[in-house]
Amino acid sequence: MTITYPVKKGLYVNMTNRCPCACTFCLRKNGEGVYGSDSLWLEREPTVEEVCRSIDERELSDFEEVVFCGYGEPTERLDDLLAVAAYLKSKRDIPIRLNTNGLSDLIHGEPTAHKLKGLIDTVSVSLNATDRESYLAVVRPRFGIGSYDAMLKFTKDCTAFVPNVVMTVVDVVTDKAQQEVCRQICRSVGATLRIRPYEG
Repeated sequence: MTITYPVKKGLYVNMTNRCPCACTFCLRKNGEGVYGSDSLWLEREPTVEEVCRSIDERELSDFEEVVFCGYGEPTERLDDLLAVAAYLKSKRDIPIRLNTNGLSDLIHGEPTAHKLKGLIDTVSVSLNATDRESYLAVVRPRFGIGSYDAMLKFTKDCTAFVPNVVMTVVDVVTDKAQQEVCRQICRSVGATLRIRPYEG
């Protein structure tokens, strides 16, 4: 069972396969793993202790950051994720990034950005659309049309608690004109835009 895996200079943490979205561009449709990893489909969700043990088996000094990003939405296990982040911070002052679809508030039925304070250094939220309807068509969240606004609110909330907040778009999903609109959306919530190449 692959709990941690290296990607370039980051150590990635795979804690769940659950996700409230079915993105049209999702890498999970293309294979068992990514970037040469073993299968990221979990037999079961690892305990916090198992995740920490997997991290301990790695040499953290080999990595520039730890990234919560696997074959699922990390905030499905938000409290467990934060417990692992706290463990990491107790071991070494290594930057921690959360890659998320930004729907944590809908998953948990309450505001959640404040919980990241002091534990997460960067939040990277998938934007991938310029309006509610486009988002619904591309991301296909189970929460419906309100998901887009909830994602933007979560992102804006994060700017009060997390040092670095980024929003991403995938180049195969947005053209140049849409990317410029996305850049303006990012400015409106206090985030910066990163355009990701599709690596499927």
